[in-house]
Amino acid sequence: MQAEALLLNRNSHPKLSGDVPSADTLEFIYQAALRAPDHGCIRPWRFIEFTGAGRERLGEIFYKGLMSRKPDADEAQQNKMRIMTLRAPLVIAVIAKVTEDHPKVPVVEQVLSAGAAAQNMMLAAHAKGLGAIWRTGDVAFDPVVNHELGLEGEDQIVGFLYIGDVEGRNKPLPEHNTDDFVERWV
Repeated sequence: MQAEALLLNRNSHPKLSGDVPSADTLEFIYQAALRAPDHGCIRPWRFIEFTGAGRERLGEIFYKGLMSRKPDADEAQQNKMRIMTLRAPLVIAVIAKVTEDHPKVPVVEQVLSAGAAAQNMMLAAHAKGLGAIWRTGDVAFDPVVNHELGLEGEDQIVGFLYIGDVEGRNKPLPEHNTDDFVERWV
């Protein structure tokens, strides 16, 4: 896929199915992540891959977090937490592995670097003909989920990437006028 088409046609896909991507495809996706901007070469990224029963274990962690946040959650909310991780054959937690008090690289730059890694992964999946969607929600900021996934100190979940074969048709991409977003100083 040409870079121009990749950049201008990437789209989030909420309906994903199929098999877990091949080992070669996953290696490509992770290598793309590792090319994210990284001030100080501290590699502030960590990825946790969930497939098969691992997705169900993640769903149980989401459920545990919900019950800690909202002990009166109704049965529908509880079930939603348990099955949301089954929306794709692969879920990857993208974590900013933060080096606290770094003399040259503030926390915000480390988190942005992890976000850039996540975007590179989305583009890499698209380049391989896969669909993906980046999800956060309450689970990404939940202390129980953070603990269960081994986050420490200032570490942050920047998102959960759901990856698989696109199910259904592509949603239309909106047209944007760059003048609405760009301020030019000449």
